[in-house]
Amino acid sequence: MEPNIRNIAVLTSGGDAPGMNACIRAVVRTGIYHGRNMFGVMQGYQGLIDNNINEMTARSVSNILHMGGTVLKTARCLAFKEDAGMEIAFKNLQDRHIDGLIVIGGDGTFTGAKRFGEKYGINVIGIPGTIDNDLYGSDFTLGYDTAVNTIIDAIDKIRDTADSHDRLFFIEVMGRDSGCLALRTAIASGAEAVLLPEKETSLKQLITKLKSGVTTKKSSSIVIVSEGNKYGGAYDIAKSVKRKFTHYDTKVTILGHLQRGGSPSGFDRILGSRLGYAAVNAIIKGESMQMVGLRGNEIKLTSLEEALHAHNYKLEDDLLEMTHVLSI
Repeated sequence: MEPNIRNIAVLTSGGDAPGMNACIRAVVRTGIYHGRNMFGVMQGYQGLIDNNINEMTARSVSNILHMGGTVLKTARCLAFKEDAGMEIAFKNLQDRHIDGLIVIGGDGTFTGAKRFGEKYGINVIGIPGTIDNDLYGSDFTLGYDTAVNTIIDAIDKIRDTADSHDRLFFIEVMGRDSGCLALRTAIASGAEAVLLPEKETSLKQLITKLKSGVTTKKSSSIVIVSEGNKYGGAYDIAKSVKRKFTHYDTKVTILGHLQRGGSPSGFDRILGSRLGYAAVNAIIKGESMQMVGLRGNEIKLTSLEEALHAHNYKLEDDLLEMTHVLSI
């Protein structure tokens, strides 16, 4: 017999990602379609503690599908890491008879959701929303595709000025411990080199690669640097390279939070809608402590434990090889 989950809340936490609004819309409208009462929590876990929880209707999520960011807002919440904060959050949910919680976010969000669900027994479903694409159990996380396209657009513009001035640009992208953004944007933008946290590339190898480009009369060079690279940020690497390689005028661009903004791509709008729809259906069926994710072209469930701690994901070997073959 399926549990009678009647009241479901949704929140976004951690870093925002394009497509979150499409996902919120799908969660709210799917729940209402199935006769559930839907609630939106403002500012993530902080909103649970502050009791900033509002009932939502189908009209509450009108005209947000195309918007970047999150209409529910998001915030980091240190208080939710403490037992006292969690207890307040649970009491606020109890007062409203909320028995299901859907959380959209990354690893920090899921860590809090897992502990909260284990401690109080509330049904929790996670939706992977992060541009880093660093959660096991989903080939693509919400916002990743849009971020890739945003970065490519920026690099294309930088390439124009780099070619005009015979310049070497080091472009730093987000990703923390994941090189997914850096790897795919390096291939799509025709970068001469990419530095990834998962794969060691010595500065000597990088300089050799750049010198090869000079020999073959390249008019400019683009190096993509993942922020999690062991040599530090793009500025540190550029300084080290400039001391030993003076052919190009060297410049640095850090794209920063530009990568998180903007209207979501068609892919992320559809992915957000699919994940939101699946999350509500899963929680109604009594699933808990699970993440909904895209594998192949199917939506699958992965435990929050596995999504957080499995280390089965690795960068594609063919893409890694292509960064060398296609940049000659």
